[in-house]
Amino acid sequence: MPATDEVLTTNASTTVSVVLPACGRMDLLDRSLDALMRQTLDPRSYEVIVVDDEPNHNTLHLVAGWRTRTLERGPRLAYVANTGPRGPSAARNRGWRAARGAIVAFTSDDAVPAPGWLEHGLAAFGDGTEVVCGRIETPVPARPTDRQRSAHAHERADFSSANCFIHKPVLERLNGFDERFSVQRGSDADLHFRLLEHGVRIVRAPQALATHPVRPAPWGASLLQIRHAVFDALLYKKHPALYRQRVEAHPCWEHYAIVGALLLTLGSWLLGARWLALAGALAWLALTLRLCARRLHGTAHSVSHVAEMALTSILLPPLAVFWRLAGAVRFRVRFA
Repeated sequence: MPATDEVLTTNASTTVSVVLPACGRMDLLDRSLDALMRQTLDPRSYEVIVVDDEPNHNTLHLVAGWRTRTLERGPRLAYVANTGPRGPSAARNRGWRAARGAIVAFTSDDAVPAPGWLEHGLAAFGDGTEVVCGRIETPVPARPTDRQRSAHAHERADFSSANCFIHKPVLERLNGFDERFSVQRGSDADLHFRLLEHGVRIVRAPQALATHPVRPAPWGASLLQIRHAVFDALLYKKHPALYRQRVEAHPCWEHYAIVGALLLTLGSWLLGARWLALAGALAWLALTLRLCARRLHGTAHSVSHVAEMALTSILLPPLAVFWRLAGAVRFRVRFA
């Protein structure tokens, strides 16, 4: 089994190569590998390439254990250590470049492909089809949390690297994923936009299903995730028209208004303009309450969740504005 980034040549018997990035989440990786070993597709016609984005012996041993158990009846299973640069884009690039198959199927370690995932995905390739997008399901409760609702929106994504099939020559032509997107945010949209700009034919295969359970998140996780907004500026810089058409029709003026009201309050107070400070404070409070109410609408109303939405609604606007402007400076683009 290769323990480093080995270069694999095309093999005529391998129809499709599954690229599965991993980052130290053993239980999720084990579950995903179990699903991939149970595919209805002839195991001799596909391979699974686990790209370890945080190389460690635990992942290597897990893959080795699966390879031992499936050596005679399963697909070829390879381990590739991603020694850098890190991130999902870099891991996927290292995986598809090591692929033997003419078609590369991408999924993730927290996804669970259905038994017919590969079979239905390959069946969707017709004349002129170069990319197939499968269907993602993210089961959530009837009254989800704000995070669960955001994750559920993943089902409506036009393109997701957790469930897609791409001809390897297309990846070679586009040079794969842009590794400047060191986190998932923006990476999928960037590749999707480049496919559209190059006129690549994309079809949908709803029967090629992968379930994407929502993982538990720590309290206030949205405050940690918002820093990834820095990459929105890069996505906008590369695809300004498509960004406004498919991501944000206009900047999030609500966040800027909340931050503006807060700055007005603080500045007026320091200058001794008490009435102006009061007006700013009331505007900030009204806008923040409206943001919190919108985030709570249709979600769980447990005490913990309401408290989380109240606190994070206070902190999110200034953090979002900061990271968006930081992205504009970092990537040298007019972006708000």
